[in-house]
Amino acid sequence: MSGCPKKLQINMELTMATNSNFAVFILSHGRPDNVLTYEFLNQYGYTGKIYIIIDNEDSKSERYYKNFGDQVLMFDKAEIAKTFDEGDNFGDRRTVVYARNACFEIAEKVGVKYFMELDDDYNGFQYRIDSEYKYALGRGHSAYPNNLDLIFNFLLDYYKSIPAKSIAIAQGGDFIGGKENKIHKSINLRRKCMNTFICSTGRPFKFVGRINEDVNTYTWFQGLGNLFMTFPLISIRQRETQLNSGGMTELYLDTGTYIKSFYTVMYAPSSVKIRTMGETVRRLHHSINWDNTVPKIISEKHMKQSSKPAPHQKRIRRTKKTGNKTKK
Repeated sequence: MSGCPKKLQINMELTMATNSNFAVFILSHGRPDNVLTYEFLNQYGYTGKIYIIIDNEDSKSERYYKNFGDQVLMFDKAEIAKTFDEGDNFGDRRTVVYARNACFEIAEKVGVKYFMELDDDYNGFQYRIDSEYKYALGRGHSAYPNNLDLIFNFLLDYYKSIPAKSIAIAQGGDFIGGKENKIHKSINLRRKCMNTFICSTGRPFKFVGRINEDVNTYTWFQGLGNLFMTFPLISIRQRETQLNSGGMTELYLDTGTYIKSFYTVMYAPSSVKIRTMGETVRRLHHSINWDNTVPKIISEKHMKQSSKPAPHQKRIRRTKKTGNKTKK
């Protein structure tokens, strides 16, 4: 996997103009008065199209319409459930995977080809690697962008130039350890893809599994030769899932990470296992063996010549009974 470009050469006139064929979809449920991401997108300099994606099973839907008006788009959760593999027969639809899959149809309805799926609980964006490719936090300059228009347009331009199904920006947890973190020491694109999906109606795919849908999807589809990647120079900030009511909080409180992690084992049993993680508070989490997850594609020029004889060549063998030589 090639690393990030050494120089980010951006056409300012093009990138400052918001792409009319792009929209941000904020996926929300049960939090009409606490859609943090909407507030922080505006605060950090995004001026493009924003839609709040809700489902028809949300008891607080009217409040969404009151707060956000025409920016609210609703989908039928039960109908979307028929279009992909949920991975179980529990019938519990309190997860985000339905909204993720609905976004492809919604994008076509609102007339955009490209879109970015965001959760509703982000309380900021941060530069993680600066222009000198050093760890950005604590270096005496602002690590908080005020130009998300430019950043999203750059990410979109990059996405258009590669064959990936989806790309994402990093999460705060990717940088545990600060400047000693392995991502900072080796600034490369990562094969994971979570939370902030840039997608295209021209590259459709289905998120799979009712829970842990992001990990299920990028392991399953990359095992089939597709690309999903994380761009590490910038990250989102999020509130802790189980401290923010609404969304998937209640489901996580019911099941913890035990059931969540095993969904990915079901989809990629040859390459994913369960292990404990954490320093003081240990918890179960998935662990991916990337050597077993993604195919290694080798150029045909390295293929050995066939050992089979050419059709015109004659092979001589002896019959078992007589020992006579026969032509074959």
